[in-house]
Amino acid sequence: VQLQASGGGLVQAGGSLRLSCTASGDVFGAYVVGWFRQAPGQERKGVIGIIGRDGSAYYTDSAKGRFTISINGAKNTVWLQLNGLKPEDTARYFCAAETTIGRDPLITIGTMFRAPQAIGLWGQGTLVTVSS
Repeated sequence: VQLQASGGGLVQAGGSLRLSCTASGDVFGAYVVGWFRQAPGQERKGVIGIIGRDGSAYYTDSAKGRFTISINGAKNTVWLQLNGLKPEDTARYFCAAETTIGRDPLITIGTMFRAPQAIGLWGQGTLVTVSS
């Protein structure tokens, strides 16, 4: 499977964007999908994730109250809705995926966020810039 992230852009503070992560070569039904972001000079950090099988969401503190994640019925696209954007949300946003075949999805998604450096499947990233 390959991942394609899109939807980034320039938005004013308080605005919204919807990012997409589209799979080719497979679908997300047997994966967990996470969104991560990396600001200049900073490490890549997890934002929010979803279990492809049932659409259960996994939030980090940075996402609670402003960001939501969802998956389409075909399970080949995951959306990240960014609301109430702040300048500190400026970063390149990446989607990543890990298979859940033979693995507990909750443990898998937790591991993704604790150790993103171990994730093997990444999209190319999409830049979100929030102006003040």
